[in-house]
Amino acid sequence: MKKILSMIALVSALGFSGFALAEETTVIVDETVTTEVAPAAAAEVVPAADAALALSAGDTAWMIVATVLVLAMIIPGLALFYGGLVRTKNMVSVLTQVFVTTALMSVIWIVYGYSLAFTDGGSLNAYIGGFSKALLAGIKPDTLLDGGTIPEYVFVTFQLTFAAITPALIVGGFAERMKFPAVLAFLALWVTFIYIPIAHMVWGGGFLGELGAADFAGGTVVHLNAGIAALVGAIVIGKRVGYGKEAMPPHSITLTMIGASLLWVGWFGFNVGSELAADGTAGLALINTQAATAAAVLGWLFAEWLFKGKPSLLGAVSGAVAGLVAITPACGFVGPVGAIILGFVASIVAFWAVTSLKAKLGYDDSLDVFGIHGVAGLIGAIGTGILMSADFGGVGYEEGVTMSSQLYAQAVAVGVTIVWGGIGSYILFKIVDVVIGLRASEESEREGLDTSEHGERAYHY
Repeated sequence: MKKILSMIALVSALGFSGFALAEETTVIVDETVTTEVAPAAAAEVVPAADAALALSAGDTAWMIVATVLVLAMIIPGLALFYGGLVRTKNMVSVLTQVFVTTALMSVIWIVYGYSLAFTDGGSLNAYIGGFSKALLAGIKPDTLLDGGTIPEYVFVTFQLTFAAITPALIVGGFAERMKFPAVLAFLALWVTFIYIPIAHMVWGGGFLGELGAADFAGGTVVHLNAGIAALVGAIVIGKRVGYGKEAMPPHSITLTMIGASLLWVGWFGFNVGSELAADGTAGLALINTQAATAAAVLGWLFAEWLFKGKPSLLGAVSGAVAGLVAITPACGFVGPVGAIILGFVASIVAFWAVTSLKAKLGYDDSLDVFGIHGVAGLIGAIGTGILMSADFGGVGYEEGVTMSSQLYAQAVAVGVTIVWGGIGSYILFKIVDVVIGLRASEESEREGLDTSEHGERAYHY
């Protein structure tokens, strides 16, 4: 019996030793994860910091999905949303502008846009990056995003969709009256001299990010930026022929609602994807995006019901977009209750901007880009500085940061975006006007840009 027990003890000891000797360790070689069988002690050789460099299949899969969702926001989402809002004779024109803008921005981003936005610009790094990654030089399939868990190619493409949707939003400010070549020329210049510098200043290592400005997914970089450019364009180009004298109702609320619904769904890629990982903060951005949008739909609808007597579908979808815009900079920083407050307040202020402010100032922002994206983007950027406080259920401020100092950083980011975007857009519009000419002729405008600019119609009855 003693011999049997001794043999069992010996086998057990060898077994446990065998498991310890065969312990698996993760080793990272040239940014590629491999698994080796090595002694347990060898696990101590791999520094803990290096483990963060490992590619995460889960994060990568989510970011690919998020990128496709944002692309769907533009085409078909934004295209149908804008297309339904214009008159029948300009449907093809708006669809073409949004569709081709997406293609043009994609090429620009790969050639030099990504590099200027997200690399070190040396002595000018506070304002703009450099050309070290022009044409995506140095990036390979196994190159991981610096400090991240996803391939850099995935991050490049994700940010490409942001660079595409921002200028596409501006189209709504001068819809139905700007020549197609002028649209492409202006937007190519705008993304180069306005969008890319602002993106670098906030997200690419520039001074606004260093100052502590919080913009989770693009309240200033995307929406306020686009809204200001649209307002400047509407003023520089002038009102549509017959504006204020002729009825100019949307030709298809149905298409507008479908487009807005695609925007709502795709926006989860926009906001949640900006965490660049599938984690708890992504979950926070998810619920905040839904909460703010729902509250904004109700806020706009109730305001319209109160002041105009009837709630409309157009009002509901306009409120949804205002809520999506407002929560964009805040989605990873505020709590769900803060998101509801932010969406509700932003939609009511945007409703006032679209119905009252626009009439008082007399500008013709065709599809209310400034009233919704510009105003709600501003409310969202400032509101982030308040509602991210732990007292309001937010994630709280970083060590040493107070509400007043955070609000200061938010205000500086808003001010820089308004000044840089406003003055820069005005200059670019004037340059294009001198070289190409901005406005279609009155005859072309009355005929409709579908046939005069593109030689086709959206509908044949």
